[in-house]
Amino acid sequence: MTSQTIARCPSCEGYGWYEDELDGQTVECAWCAGVGYVYLLPDNVQRRIPPKDYPTVADTLEALERERMREMGYTGEAKPPWEQDVRRGTRGGLHPDERDDEPRS
Repeated sequence: MTSQTIARCPSCEGYGWYEDELDGQTVECAWCAGVGYVYLLPDNVQRRIPPKDYPTVADTLEALERERMREMGYTGEAKPPWEQDVRRGTRGGLHPDERDDEPRS
């Protein structure tokens, strides 16, 4: 296993891609090659994680990604249907305490 520190890519902030400001296209981050993370060397130099290292660092990358997603508010659980805007007003989107008096076809 590698002893190098892995850090969030400073260019794409862990996304692995960014949206090009000129044409709005999604572009893979050239800094990290789409991984979202880089090696952080002792002298604060950042280096891409080479593909041959992926099997070795996969668990670390997954843990870092879970942490990043939680920072953004992702819990890993779906909202109940009545809290989903897209389902509001549908039979599945009713809160259990709400009544559905209208017949559905």
